[in-house]
Amino acid sequence: MDQDEKRKSPRPIILGTGLFAAAVGIAVAVWVSNGTATAATCPVRAEAAQAIDDAATGELAALLPSSQWRNYADMAFEDENGNPVILSDFAGKKLLINFWATWCAPCREEMPFLDALEAQYGGEDFEVVAISLDIGADGPTAAALFLEEIGAENLKLFADPSYKLFERLRNEAVTLGLPATILVDDEGCELAVLQGPAHWDTPDGHRVIETLLEI
Repeated sequence: MDQDEKRKSPRPIILGTGLFAAAVGIAVAVWVSNGTATAATCPVRAEAAQAIDDAATGELAALLPSSQWRNYADMAFEDENGNPVILSDFAGKKLLINFWATWCAPCREEMPFLDALEAQYGGEDFEVVAISLDIGADGPTAAALFLEEIGAENLKLFADPSYKLFERLRNEAVTLGLPATILVDDEGCELAVLQGPAHWDTPDGHRVIETLLEI
C-alpha cells in the first residue's frame, strides 16, 4: 500500500457502548418505504472534490471526495420551531451538514468542535448545518437541551425527528452510521463525505473549510 492509500484509508467509525444496537433498533422502529429513492445528480466537479481531498490530511484524513455527484437541494428537515426547512433554502452558501444524536457518544464529543467551526467561519458564504436525529416529539427538545448544556452558542438547532432523512441517505449508501458529515457546494451538490467524528476546530479542519470556500 503506498503512502496516499495509507493516508486515505477510512478511519473506523467510533461507536459508544450499545450504539450500534441502538441505531439498528431505531432504524427498525421508524422504517420508511423510501429505499428506492435516488438523489438528483449534479454536474461533475472532479477538480473541486480533488482539492478537498488534497486538503484532507491529519485529523481529516478520513474525509473522502465525492464520486457520485448527488444533489441534496431537496433534503427536508425542521428548524428549532418545527417549521419545515429544505436545503435549497441555504442556496448560495457552502455547507458542512452533520448528522448527530444525543444518544451517540462520538456525536456528543464532536459537537463543540462544530460549534467552534461555525463561530469562526459561519456567515454569508458558509454554515454548519447540524441535524439532530433524536426521534419522536421529544427528540428536538432533547437535542436543544444538549446544545444548551455544552454551551453551543453558534449552531442553530435543526432536526429530523422522523429519521426519514437519514434512512434515505443510508439507502443511497451515503452514510453508514453516526456521526456522518457531508460537504456540499453552494447549490447543494455533494463534494465529500466523512464517516465518523473529527476534530474540526483544528488546523486540519480549518484547511478543509478554507479549501471549500475557495473552490
